[in-house]
Amino acid sequence: MSEKKQFIIVGGGLAGVSAAEELRKQGFDGGIKIVGKENHAPYIRPPLSKGYLNGSDGLDAVYVHPETWYGENSIELMTGTKVFGVNAQDKEITISGGRPLSYDKLLLATGSSPRLLTIDGAELGGVYYLRTLEDSQKLRGELAEGGRNLVLIGSGWIGMEVGATARTLGSEVTILERDPIPLANAIGDEMGTLFADYHREKGVKLRTSVMVERILGNHGKVTGVELAGGEVVPADMVLIGVGAVPNVALADDAGIITENGIVTDQAMQTSDPDIFAAGDVANAFHPLANMRLRSEHWANALNEGPAAARGMLGQNESFEDIPYFYTDQFDLGMEYSGYGPMTRGAEIVYRGDKAAREFVAFWIKDERVVAGMNVNVWDVNEQVQRLIKSQKVVDLSKLTDATVPLEEI
Repeated sequence: MSEKKQFIIVGGGLAGVSAAEELRKQGFDGGIKIVGKENHAPYIRPPLSKGYLNGSDGLDAVYVHPETWYGENSIELMTGTKVFGVNAQDKEITISGGRPLSYDKLLLATGSSPRLLTIDGAELGGVYYLRTLEDSQKLRGELAEGGRNLVLIGSGWIGMEVGATARTLGSEVTILERDPIPLANAIGDEMGTLFADYHREKGVKLRTSVMVERILGNHGKVTGVELAGGEVVPADMVLIGVGAVPNVALADDAGIITENGIVTDQAMQTSDPDIFAAGDVANAFHPLANMRLRSEHWANALNEGPAAARGMLGQNESFEDIPYFYTDQFDLGMEYSGYGPMTRGAEIVYRGDKAAREFVAFWIKDERVVAGMNVNVWDVNEQVQRLIKSQKVVDLSKLTDATVPLEEI
């Protein structure tokens, strides 16, 4: 029967292609279509603000697979194709030109889009967002020679990573943030302060608790950013990075439940049994944490895609991967694993040298590890994740003693 089934994946990113790959690994020999609105084969996004942006990586580090891989695996890759609607009752999607495509199972891996900043001047030349390969290519061309005056609105991961890259390439960088501490929503005040201090040491002008009023320009080209109160921060480039919103329009069209993304169970199944979701757009139930979580990070797309594939095949899937992300800023590398909501009010303890920025931080709640972050310390993430998954009471004296192997805790 499998050769008669047609599975459609909407979204040409990492979640979609990792799902297609898993379907073939699991022996599914029916039809697989990946429908993506971009003109590129599926690619990963971390290099867009890191290695590809700074010129150290080429396109081979960006694409998930060579284009020939799709044909070799009998996967129909439909690039440059927009999906306009989902008819869940008839199990069809409508694509460019009004053509309907029928499915037996549908995966929505539609990702997220940059949150737009609706202020005067946002349309000026030299004002950028960073989401697509084309966005990164434009920024790469602008920043390659240095000597620019870049202002970043927002100090999330995109802002901090691009700021570090631009500064390393020889540009002046100012980061404007409305909150008191950058990255605090992701990693808390204490760790956010560590990153803030580091950027300032590297010559980044990081200004917090400021409100942007408008972007100024001359002859259609950006010249500065005006703050509330009238101060103007000069700029010949502006990057807006104020978060992302999940692309749920197709899910809403299909009549499935959405709330901060597309709501799924632990098998990535939506409220429609034949429609699944994965990646940035999925607000998935995590059994270990006993809560729904939506993550916009690379590892989540990489791992949720295969989980959705197994769910589409009717397997008894339960996605239990711990959320993970990483960053590279200047010569600081970091990996984080854990459940962000569970770190609220947790105690942070350290092993290693915090002052030298070579340490592992653990978030402790009820004497258990709920998250961990290794900074310039490597090959420990597997052990950190093991401690989180075990949910066991830990001996803090051993946890903070770098002479005690993590495997023994």
